[in-house]
Amino acid sequence: MAQQLLMPKATAVWLVDNTALSFDQIATFCKLHPLEVKAIADGEAAQGIKGLDPIATGQLSRDEIARAEGNPNHKLKLSEPKVRVPESKRRGPRYTPVSKRQDRPNAILWLVRNHPELKDAQISRLVGTTKSTIEQIRDRTHWNSANLTPMDPVTLGLCSQIDLDLEVERASRGRPLPTAEELDNTLQPAAVTEGLDYNFQREEDDQIDADAVFKKLSSLKSTQKDEDEDDQY
Repeated sequence: MAQQLLMPKATAVWLVDNTALSFDQIATFCKLHPLEVKAIADGEAAQGIKGLDPIATGQLSRDEIARAEGNPNHKLKLSEPKVRVPESKRRGPRYTPVSKRQDRPNAILWLVRNHPELKDAQISRLVGTTKSTIEQIRDRTHWNSANLTPMDPVTLGLCSQIDLDLEVERASRGRPLPTAEELDNTLQPAAVTEGLDYNFQREEDDQIDADAVFKKLSSLKSTQKDEDEDDQY
């Protein structure tokens, strides 16, 4: 893993203010353009950035700065770090905590039903499972198929919503657009919905008998009146 400079622009601000290094030397070390370093020196850029001391962070030594100040052609070199952190490389499916592994079949069933466009490799990346398990759930040959319940993997904490949206977007790139017949199955044309007559009534409205309603209300009032008279005695 190549060593990289921390906060290059903040480091350039400190070098401009505290050293006699040339603009080219600072630009090369911080991977900036010389004109950008000149703008920092003139106060036209990085006005709100606080300088970061590369000596305090162990990225430069005083001897290296003094050597570069005495030789304009000398290029600053990063100091060797005292501790090297190995680069993390994830291979295979996503790791799933033991406490959540029992929820993976439910999450796989949810993904298979709600996002059929996802490939097995994508589902494996999302919930950390194997292709054989996905095939068993698709074919309903899983040993616990009768007890599985579709559950959102984001809600279960098996993956993030960003990861799910990214995989769905990747899977949808090569899919054809929906046809007119597919759209007609879900949406009605505006001409149909806007062509209703103003005298349109629902079927249940036609079945309401006004006389029966008033008769029922009258009977309720008379019953309530009799109950009040009984309470007085």
